Amino acid sequence: MSLILSGCQAIPNSGPVATEILKAADNKGVQTYQTAASIFDVVDVTYEVASELTRHKPSILRETFGFGGGAINPTIGVGDVLQIIIFEAGPDGLFSTTDSKSTSINVTVQPDGNAAIPYVGPFKFVGNTIESARKSIVERLKTRAVEPDVIITMTQNASRSVTVSGAVGTPSLVQLGLAPETIMEVIAKAGGPKDAPYDSYITLNRRGKTGKALLQTLVSDSSENIYARPGDQIFVTKDPQTFSALGSFGKSANIAFEAGTINLIEATALAGGTNQNLADPKGMFIFRYEYEGAVIKIIGKERFRELREKGMQKNDQGLFPIVYRIDMSAPSSLLVGQNFALRNKDVVYFAHHPSTDFVKFLSLIAAPLAIVRSASTL
Repeated sequence: MSLILSGCQAIPNSGPVATEILKAADNKGVQTYQTAASIFDVVDVTYEVASELTRHKPSILRETFGFGGGAINPTIGVGDVLQIIIFEAGPDGLFSTTDSKSTSINVTVQPDGNAAIPYVGPFKFVGNTIESARKSIVERLKTRAVEPDVIITMTQNASRSVTVSGAVGTPSLVQLGLAPETIMEVIAKAGGPKDAPYDSYITLNRRGKTGKALLQTLVSDSSENIYARPGDQIFVTKDPQTFSALGSFGKSANIAFEAGTINLIEATALAGGTNQNLADPKGMFIFRYEYEGAVIKIIGKERFRELREKGMQKNDQGLFPIVYRIDMSAPSSLLVGQNFALRNKDVVYFAHHPSTDFVKFLSLIAAPLAIVRSASTL
């Protein structure tokens, strides 16, 4: 019998049982919120917790770069091509004839910021708005031309461009217009994303700062669709959202969302449902690295501070480890699960029931006993 009992310890499992996960948590499963990854908290998912996570929308781009209001009066820069039309009231002026009251001149702003204009000489365009440059040129021409007036049009906006590359229709250097333009508008100018928004990420580099966000987030949250700035570098990549299903599911696999969002019930269906003979209905866990704001909102500032003092560490993306638990034996669990949205790279683990160890033990000894019975019959 002692040999049989010791053999139970060697029975293979698909993963830890629920009690083992709770024991590993800092709070040992005593509290309703729970601990961090070597230090991790287990949070019991209620309807309120699921709703709070749904309301918490991380603003990666807006917090990193600010939303901005666009450049209301953009200035002229090096490389810009301008069309300057000079009008005169008299027919025999410097820029007018009996056939035409105006002369059109095209100039390109040089690296020193200047461009030459007849009878004006080198003129400093860089740093000026179109209107301020127009007024200055008119003033300089008043002593030379007959009641001069000037119209300036920017024909090529080389100094105000954004680089868009990666999985877009036409990777290119996109020129910004005089009106403010958002990240989505700039990507549209480059042919739009090749893949669905929920499978596409954008990385924005601006003046030494980098931010990465799911394109679907910009579609659903307008505050994340910030204004582009001259010199921005936007890279679009295909990176499908996935979650990992482990434990007592119908299948263990890395599964793609193939949608903007999916909830826990939908994820369970995609994983082939649960093995009713093995699963512990009280042991469905979602392992996640969570945003700091969401963690604090759920477990409170004091508990968060306590866990940080114990050594809870954030990952390279600034997210903190946390584990959510949902009791699928509760009648309300199907409603709560529909309100719990999965996030990219979540690990959903359905613990096996502790009694399955004994079932596995019986299956191990049943096979040799059946062989013995068969031999005796023969």
